Formats: sequence, structure tokens, C-alpha cells
Amino acid sequence: MRLSRFAPLAIILCVSTTAFAQSWEEYSNPLDRFTVNVAGQPQVREITWPTEYGMEMTGRVYSFSRGAERYSLTAIDYRDAERKYYEKPRPASFRQAEYWQIDILGSIQYAATKLFRQRPGAKVTYDAWHYIDLIEGHQLHLTNADDTRTIAGIYLHENMLYILDATVPAKAPEPALFINSFGFLNADGGRVRYNDIYQNKVPPETRPARGGGGGGRGAGGAGAAGAGADQPANPPAPGR
Repeated sequence: MRLSRFAPLAIILCVSTTAFAQSWEEYSNPLDRFTVNVAGQPQVREITWPTEYGMEMTGRVYSFSRGAERYSLTAIDYRDAERKYYEKPRPASFRQAEYWQIDILGSIQYAATKLFRQRPGAKVTYDAWHYIDLIEGHQLHLTNADDTRTIAGIYLHENMLYILDATVPAKAPEPALFINSFGFLNADGGRVRYNDIYQNKVPPETRPARGGGGGGRGAGGAGAAGAGADQPANPPAPGR
């Protein structure tokens, strides 16, 4: 009978330990230059990210779960886009414009469309420009085919693309904490702060111009004639 007196205490201790293990804490990553609140140490895996115009960028997916909740942050490095672009043979229609720069500038919307807007069976309920710490990006809210809900945030800073995916059960509170806690780090590991809206600038061109003009998506050149053959299949969703 004495043991039964202590059973409730044991249950309380067990529940408290579990809750503590899943409590939110700040996670800073100087390698990919970001900070975000997580529940437990994230798992990390390296990926290759196919871009809109056929390059393959290196990246890492940081993922963790909290009960039935699923969270991931994908960091993709576009800083070496120029070299990678010139390493791959291109059709003539891709030689009149600097598509490695266009690839970077369009990376937020490309990721938003491929990973979230076109998610099978999902209904997008919010799809708009967004910012964190005055760094511009995009945010989407989705109701998925299985009735789970997703908030996604996509941001581009110093040619690093960050894709956040927070998915929770249908009746769970919105997973805004994960998205809103996201921040950027500088080369010294300090938190980045701006006084005005930050817009990403592509790296300066290091190779001489190849001549010609036009091109671009709106010119009916490469965007219309060459993109179909040069674009990759849909990339896998981060953390999936």
C-alpha cells in the first residue's frame, strides 16, 4: 500500500521530465548562419538542391519532432552559383543573360511554388510577402490533405536560402513560435540587425559578359524556349 502513495508522484515526475525534454530552447548554427527555437537537438542531413535553372546547390536540413508536430529548416547555399552555372553546358538561349543571378533572385518564389503551392491535396490559405528582422521573404499557411496544418517561411540573406516548414495536427495551436523565432547570424556569429528593409544582392559577376542581350523570363527567350529542357524535376520537400 505504501507504494501506491508514491505512484502519483512518480507519474508527475515522468510527465515533468518529458515536458522538460521537449521544451523550446534557442539553437544557433554558425555554419549556416541562423538561429531558431527548437524542442530538442535537431537531426541534420546534407542534401543537393536542384534549382530552377538546372544548377545543384549544396544544403542541409535541420529537422526535429515534438510529439505529432514536425519541424524542419533547410539552408541552401547559393553563394557559389556563378561557378556552378558555368560548369554545366547550356543551350544557346541561356547564354544571353546571367541566369545564375536570376536563379538566386527567383529562389524564394521557386521554393514556395515547388514545395508548398503545389503540395498534393493541400489548400493554401495564406500566401504573401513577409519579413523577419527586416529581412524580406515569404510566408504561406496550408491545410494539408491529411488535415494537418503547415506554416512555411522562406527567406534569402547574403545568398543563403532558408526554408522553414512547421506542421502540426489539425486541432493543435498554430506553429508560429518556430517561424517567428528564426533569425540570422553574421560571419562572427552575432545576430544580424538592420535599420531598413533588407533585400538580397546577388554576388558580383567575376566572368566577362558573353555578349548579347535580351533573354530573361519576360523576353520570350530562354524563359520560354529553353527552360523546359533545362529545369529539373520537383525537388523533395525539406525535412521529408
